[in-house]
Amino acid sequence: MVVVKKCIAVMFCLLSKLNTMKLKTFIAVAVVALLTDCSSTYRATDTGVVISTDATRAFELQYPAATNVVWNSYDPNVVILNDWDLAGWTVIDADDYVVQFDMDNEKYYAWYDTNGEWIGTAYVVNDFTTLPDMVRSAIDTKYPGYTISKVNKEFHKDRIAYEIVLKDGDTKQVLLMDLNGVVLKSKMK
Repeated sequence: MVVVKKCIAVMFCLLSKLNTMKLKTFIAVAVVALLTDCSSTYRATDTGVVISTDATRAFELQYPAATNVVWNSYDPNVVILNDWDLAGWTVIDADDYVVQFDMDNEKYYAWYDTNGEWIGTAYVVNDFTTLPDMVRSAIDTKYPGYTISKVNKEFHKDRIAYEIVLKDGDTKQVLLMDLNGVVLKSKMK
């Protein structure tokens, strides 16, 4: 929607400065063509990849309040937020997409395949005191001496989980915990 509004604003400015009727007609046709393109696809900001209409439509339905939306094709060499093996998410590849956006004063990342199927969403939890009491209690009980160094909240299908990095000196433990403090998976790093 933001892209469409920008397209309209640019074309309106061009139209208002033109004097000849033929040129105005030509520009009007160009505006219609551009708006058709603007409303059906997004371009990734740094790759020039055209994002599928199915993926953008699915995203807009799922996150209508999102702002500062930036799409890119998924790059397996760039690790953003989650440990794919630990989270147990669907395997994704370079044909899929990652979208970064702001919502509820947080920076989110979501992944979609080319068919518009949602893979998952995650964001960084900066205030560890907002973790559910059962999660904090489980960490205190099962991992005494460890401190929380990083937390990501992850949404996958009907599951919400926390990917938590704990440190004790040079030892690092990475956990995937559900809302009740149950450790779903863990690994040492």
